[in-house]
Amino acid sequence: MLPPQKKPWESMAKGLVLGALFTSFLLLVYSYAVPPLHAGLASTTPEAAASCSPPALEPEAVIRANGSAGECQPRRNIVFLKTHKTASSTLLNILFRFGQKHRLKFAFPNGRNDFDYPTFFARSLVQDYRPGACFNIICNHMRFHYDEVRGLVPTNAIFITVLRDPARLFESSFHYFGPVVPLTWKLSAGDKLTEFLQDPDRYYDPNGFNAHYLRNLLFFDLGYDNSLDPSSPQVQEHILEVERRFHLVLLQEYFDESLVLLKDLLCWELEDVLYFKLN
Repeated sequence: MLPPQKKPWESMAKGLVLGALFTSFLLLVYSYAVPPLHAGLASTTPEAAASCSPPALEPEAVIRANGSAGECQPRRNIVFLKTHKTASSTLLNILFRFGQKHRLKFAFPNGRNDFDYPTFFARSLVQDYRPGACFNIICNHMRFHYDEVRGLVPTNAIFITVLRDPARLFESSFHYFGPVVPLTWKLSAGDKLTEFLQDPDRYYDPNGFNAHYLRNLLFFDLGYDNSLDPSSPQVQEHILEVERRFHLVLLQEYFDESLVLLKDLLCWELEDVLYFKLN
């Protein structure tokens, strides 16, 4: 007597059950094998708060044009706080060119050309950031947050920025950013700058949208309260802090001279800091 034949649907059901069990087993193994990703600000977890990997080895001592070995080594780990209306884009392009030449790793913004300015910089704003990630160069616009930046670069990174005469900067900033600062819209269509300076308290509101462009913009970019009274002791404290944190502060009015100082600080070649003047 022949054994009873299995129905096709019974075999299919058993196959589906076995397939589901096998898939679940693989997912379980995968969940244990792969560490979870950490989201949010890097400083929210101990792992994220730690500095990046140990600094990359600096290259061999550079050989000068006269054939003698240099006394310093080219520096390739750089943080450039890109300030507004200070010829900073010229320096940005110098860094881009050097980084591309030496295949360095840049920390770029995630989907913008700045790090969510005017909010404070955070490591989570870096494209493809993961806790412990390490970069050679950071140079896009940001509102500076030292602790957040410090954790993205090796301990031997050089910090630089560029400043400009505040009066000249204000004039340039007023004309350039005025269309996106609603506080200036109520000024007459004539000489808006002169009208504003005649009674700035009438037109300025620290809580206004984009109001930071109208008062101590460099102080704001550096991460400080730009509404502080100039006589406040905090102002001097912040200036001393900038002096401690930055290895070099370039001046827009002495840009070429500043580049010579930068070249010496970074132990670069002259060709590394050459640029074309476009404006």
